Amino acid sequence: MTQIPKASLKPNTSAFENEPLIKPTGFREYDARWWFGHPGSDVAPDLNLYGVQALGLGLGTLIHELGVTPKIAVGHDFRSYSLSVKQALEVGLMDAGIEVHDIGLALSPTAYFAQFDLDVPCVAMVTASHNSNGWTGVKMGAERPLTFGPDEMSRLKEIVLGGHGISRAGGGYVRQAGVAERYLADVSDGVKISRPLKVVAACGNGTAGAFAPQALRAMGVEVVELDCELDHSFPRYNPNPEDMKMLHAIRDAVLEHKADVGLGFDGDGDRCGVVDNEGEEIFADKIGLMLARDLAPLYPNSTFVVDVKSTGLFAIDPVLAEHGCKTDYFKTGHSYIKRRSRELGALAGFEKSGHFFLQPPIGRGYDDGLVAARAILEMLDRNPQSSMADLRRALPISYGSPTMSPACADEVKYDVVGRIVADVQARSAAGAKIAGRAIQDVNTVNGVRFTLEGGAWGLMRASSNTPNLVVVVESPESGEDVVAIFREIEAIMAQYPEVGPFDQKL
Repeated sequence: MTQIPKASLKPNTSAFENEPLIKPTGFREYDARWWFGHPGSDVAPDLNLYGVQALGLGLGTLIHELGVTPKIAVGHDFRSYSLSVKQALEVGLMDAGIEVHDIGLALSPTAYFAQFDLDVPCVAMVTASHNSNGWTGVKMGAERPLTFGPDEMSRLKEIVLGGHGISRAGGGYVRQAGVAERYLADVSDGVKISRPLKVVAACGNGTAGAFAPQALRAMGVEVVELDCELDHSFPRYNPNPEDMKMLHAIRDAVLEHKADVGLGFDGDGDRCGVVDNEGEEIFADKIGLMLARDLAPLYPNSTFVVDVKSTGLFAIDPVLAEHGCKTDYFKTGHSYIKRRSRELGALAGFEKSGHFFLQPPIGRGYDDGLVAARAILEMLDRNPQSSMADLRRALPISYGSPTMSPACADEVKYDVVGRIVADVQARSAAGAKIAGRAIQDVNTVNGVRFTLEGGAWGLMRASSNTPNLVVVVESPESGEDVVAIFREIEAIMAQYPEVGPFDQKL
């Protein structure tokens, strides 16, 4: 039995330098995320390097349990401490008898690509994605192109926190050169945009700045770089294409340079945000619908998977219906949508947060912001008479809320959501109305998403990553209708004392 990690240790002590620290809450539904700290921070860390080493030993032990070849591709994002975190993880993996293939500085999709390029089954990407400076984490998988889900994460947590990691012989280290270059060549392979396009590439000073401009230029477009210099302090804003600061910066650059489209990439490059040529921010679920419309004539009778936070327009879109396409609404979370897309043999999966999962023959199935950007540019190339704004306006009109997150402790949030689900189901069975309309459908795959007569809907679910619930509303009628539905949701949630204040409200 290995040393059991401590849930808390005081920094600047001998114990902190000698014992593993791992806060249990860092194990999430489909990846891991901890506050690691940085120079000048006065917040106590959730993790130290010996804790990372214990995580690597646990991950290696799980890989052996899963019965796959004990080889793994490992990369890290651009933060001041990520290389140290990765090397501690690698020590643990090698202790577990795993052959480590270190690909260096990488995007998450570069690490996923490395599984195919190097023919290794497993991956561990050290990244905190778009989280602020001081956070770290690991995205893991043992069956390409998938990443871990709740079952694997629960078992990993059990092994690591219980000190059940097993040391084995056979571990090794290979420093792999050229993976990033081959990844960039693969992303742009066979793509030559014939239409003159000017593209703002925004990277928020995150890791994508080392990759995105080069990939886009190789596709044949003119690139205006915005915050592409690597700077792990993120001086302007976090690299998050759902963050309005980043979207507004992209908008301003698009209008200043008269660009055809603005593309924003998150901290580890697996998400893509879009601003059209008129400076309008288009949320990723609408981009997904635009891509689905573009792909439907080329791949009729296809299935698309979208998360339950996404627009209801997929279900009623006439273009998709004309080409025999179906839409499956599934759990929010990159690991869930990726897995569901493969299970159903879908052509693509879309998540409102900006993860796009393009399946064979148009992708390898994992989420990749640069592959999503490629699909968007190819869509524009296939529609030479239309601007990005024209394609946006061609969609049916709908009015949506931002994602709203009332506080709810991790320990109780799933129980609260379970009671909310039962409440909505009872209302539906009794014929009760919400905002004056009958409930036509209740989807409980991830919390509860109720659909009303006319197509409006509301969602209440537990956040996978934070001590919050998640609320989203959409209506094809008006913004006022969105507010009316939200007021009813607000009243439902007011019945539960465990639900705290919203981060933002309508």
